[in-house]
Amino acid sequence: MNERTVKPRIVVDAMGGDHAPEEIVAGVLLADATADAEIILTGDESKIRPLLRGGAAARIAVRHAPENVPMGQHASAALRSADRTSLGVAISMLKNGEGDAVVSAGNSGAFLAIALIKLRTIEGIARPAIATVWPALNGPVVLIDSGANVDCRPEWLMQFGIMGSAYAHEVLAIASPRVAIMSLGEERTKGNAQVLDAARLLDGAPVDFIGNIEGKDLFHNVADVVVTDGFVGNVVLKAGEGIVSDLAKVMRETLMGGTLLTKLGAMMLAPELRRLRRRFDWETYGAAPLLGLRGNCLVTHGRSSRNAIVAAIAAASAEVRHDVVGKISELVAPHVAPDSQAR
Repeated sequence: MNERTVKPRIVVDAMGGDHAPEEIVAGVLLADATADAEIILTGDESKIRPLLRGGAAARIAVRHAPENVPMGQHASAALRSADRTSLGVAISMLKNGEGDAVVSAGNSGAFLAIALIKLRTIEGIARPAIATVWPALNGPVVLIDSGANVDCRPEWLMQFGIMGSAYAHEVLAIASPRVAIMSLGEERTKGNAQVLDAARLLDGAPVDFIGNIEGKDLFHNVADVVVTDGFVGNVVLKAGEGIVSDLAKVMRETLMGGTLLTKLGAMMLAPELRRLRRRFDWETYGAAPLLGLRGNCLVTHGRSSRNAIVAAIAAASAEVRHDVVGKISELVAPHVAPDSQAR
């Protein structure tokens, strides 16, 4: 793999997210001490500067933006005010070559809309897609699309497979990613018209397509990349997050609400339980890339903690270093018909 050798410039939207700017800046300070990257913050400088401490105050640049995009704001409204917001300024910096990647815990719909207008898609890609790294039992799985496109054409799903495969290969270091499509049965005859047509296209795509998988296979590494439309993908993602969170709560209540012997056993198991929680914690993977854009854009959870921001910056740096945008461009160009580029 060819990797970029200079420090990636990661632009972080300091005002996006439920705990901005305090938790975002706290994460940036932690990343500054460990990440081999140059970090730039966008947002209200009067609120950001007092949070920067020590040598980081001199190392971390701040690009002032007087407004932010509210979490519930409609994408069209966010587009109208984009040039004044921390998110819009961050994306403009990426477009103008002043940064190599953008990370935001803010409004994901606005992020997608602004990035799509300002950056456009890679030639041969009809729609960008959110690629979520799913913590399965024997290593990560890429779930694509996780919510960007609720209604999809079969050719878009084929493109998602190519993009997810490129990301899994370059960033997750999976030598030959196995690509599957989510359906209601493993047999190739199972699925709706969209899935059946997409499977035929994936058979001819530059990926290792292994066919259909079912929802039960997600945690078992049956495939390395799972393709679906954004409606199903987002439902699966949110259901998975809820199950992991509730399971942790049930285990905690069961262990700590039992007998003295049970509580002693729980204390002895505590280190292993913490490791298990980290293994399946979405914060471990940091951020989901918006693949297909002409620039590295990564969206992280609205309730991201400082640790999630550290992981998001690391994920952004890896995407830049491995030139994921370039790799997708190389794979897509010879295999996508010109009429599928229509937007």
